[in-house]
Amino acid sequence: MPKVTLPRLTTPYVRRDGELVPATWDEALDRAAAGLSRHTGSAYAMFSCSKATNEMNFLAQKFARLVMASNNIDSCNRT
Repeated sequence: MPKVTLPRLTTPYVRRDGELVPATWDEALDRAAAGLSRHTGSAYAMFSCSKATNEMNFLAQKFARLVMASNNIDSCNRT
């Protein structure tokens, strides 16, 4: 099967009036932060990989608990 290589995005896009348009990085990151801040607590969950390092899983759980105010985190370590 041939490998398909897609072009890499170098400019962020945001949705305005239902259409994706180029934006600045600051605008795109501000929109992403605003969207995440509307969905904290039980509306948010994080799933991390058991093959990741302990440090990465620690940072993932800290992010979920402190930034997103959610205890809904799983790292599938029991599989």
